[in-house]
Amino acid sequence: MKAFIRANTRLLPVAGLCDGRGGIRQELLIWQADEITPIWSATEADLAREGLDPPFWAFPWAGGQAVARLILDRPELVRGKRVLDIAAGSGMIAIAAATSGAAEVLANDIDLMCEAATLLNAEANGVTISWRGGDLLQGPPPEVDVILAGDIFYQKQMAERFLDWLGRAAAQDVDVYAGDPGRAYAPLGGSAPIAEYDIETTADLESVTLRRSRVWKL
Repeated sequence: MKAFIRANTRLLPVAGLCDGRGGIRQELLIWQADEITPIWSATEADLAREGLDPPFWAFPWAGGQAVARLILDRPELVRGKRVLDIAAGSGMIAIAAATSGAAEVLANDIDLMCEAATLLNAEANGVTISWRGGDLLQGPPPEVDVILAGDIFYQKQMAERFLDWLGRAAAQDVDVYAGDPGRAYAPLGGSAPIAEYDIETTADLESVTLRRSRVWKL
């Protein structure tokens, strides 16, 4: 899986991330698909023939970038704490937490490719991240201090499952932060977002080149 990622993506900085100190760019590197990599133009049918899910792990999605940027801007939210990045994809948020001084960072996703991507990306950024696979929503929230999630509100049933599970975690005094760039099932009726960012993206990925992304503390 790591060999597939190296062969089909490129190690690139995440353009939309900033460390919050005078606009200085945070050099956070992610193995990404772009217009010159083979996986960029691959269809779902092509990937099915390879036995792979669509490569959600190959893109720095706007909601995840918003959460990562919040953590880079305000490292005190995770410093010295046990952190879970759920639905981690590339592990971008987990890497931001580790870079910001989290005591322990755990990443989770149901896609096996995400483990390989996260560990490769952690290595590229010189941080250590632990991995836990499987559907964590089927059980109680793990024993962590902070849960971070980006771009989880894209489908109604999944959004409802996440909100229920994250709500239970928040009720256990876990700090829960979720980022979203205006997906259909984001929790717009709840409390006001604690941060908003204009996140750079691509028209091929999001149909626009800039998305207004928000982060809520649930």
